[in-house]
Amino acid sequence: MIYIMTRTQIQLPDELYQRAKAFAAEREISLAEVTRRGLETFLARFPEPGAAKKIWKPPVVRSGGIKVPLEKLKDFARDDVESRHAEQT
Repeated sequence: MIYIMTRTQIQLPDELYQRAKAFAAEREISLAEVTRRGLETFLARFPEPGAAKKIWKPPVVRSGGIKVPLEKLKDFARDDVESRHAEQT
């Protein structure tokens, strides 16, 4: 496959430039390739505007519902919160 590439210039903080150059050198690839891969990763991570406008709805469970009484679930949740708080202190 043939790719048409556009030559461009970017401005980077010196520290970022040095880190990117070192990253490229360690992997024996060009700074341009690091930049391309980074942009591809970034753009794949963030969808285009309007692509995620659909409201998420939880899946419908058709297996008879929750088998644990609501009060017991509240107890589990409270115990979980308390144990997480205890781990932080």
